[in-house]
Amino acid sequence: MDEATLKAVSVDNMTILMNKVTEYGTTFGVKILAAIAFWVVGRWLIGAAVGMVQRALGKQSVDPTVLRYVGSVITVTLNILLVIGILGYLGVQTTTFAALLAAVGLAIGMAWSGLLANLAAGGFIIVLRPFKVGDFISAGGVTGTVMEIGLFATAINTPDNVLTLVGNNKLFSDNIQNFSHNSFRRVDLTAQLSGAADYKAAIALLKEKIAAVPNVLADPAVVVEILEFNLVGPVLAVRPFCHTDHYWQVYFDTNRLLKDELGAAAFPAPMPAQKLIVEQQKG
Repeated sequence: MDEATLKAVSVDNMTILMNKVTEYGTTFGVKILAAIAFWVVGRWLIGAAVGMVQRALGKQSVDPTVLRYVGSVITVTLNILLVIGILGYLGVQTTTFAALLAAVGLAIGMAWSGLLANLAAGGFIIVLRPFKVGDFISAGGVTGTVMEIGLFATAINTPDNVLTLVGNNKLFSDNIQNFSHNSFRRVDLTAQLSGAADYKAAIALLKEKIAAVPNVLADPAVVVEILEFNLVGPVLAVRPFCHTDHYWQVYFDTNRLLKDELGAAAFPAPMPAQKLIVEQQKG
């Protein structure tokens, strides 16, 4: 085979190779563009579907906590299905991918057992509903208003306006105090009286004045009774009742009233006193 023939064969091979590269490149490029289009459209459809489900549940007066949780679960599930579908379109064997995903899921599950525990606890919180969004609770070492119940953590806004994220498992495995569950709560205060004071008159005065404090409930009635005694005199237990939303307003207003009313009624100031007996021996 002479040199001219070799050159002709080489040119033909290069032409065939370039044609193949162009063909496969064009096909793969079209698939990539189509996959991007599928992703964009799929994400939009997922958002629309989740919105429709949440609106439908909202019309049935479903709790906002359930709406957010259901929306998160549907979004994650549909996104996984979308990714698997796009990989299948690109020619990736989805059966192999599913097996790989299961293996990876098992490894992640063993490594991230805490996250899965939080996920499971979030489901129990949604189903059993020990609290809901908007409730004022104390759980997991945090006290505040529940802002959101997520898949893995619950957002709680503390009274000093600090947003705190607490793992659902920690909340669900701990004691939970829900201050918003009942229609009212008790404000616990004390008032120190002098031993020389007329405690009956003080009790009657405080019951009358505290009952007039804004947002103090008439039923149950205000409780003012002797709690204990110390060296100064009797200590009164002062117990007004109010709605949770008005707790601190009633707390501070009642404290201010104790100072003002007992002073205005000229009750003796509670001051510690000791009786000292001095004996002088005759020498």
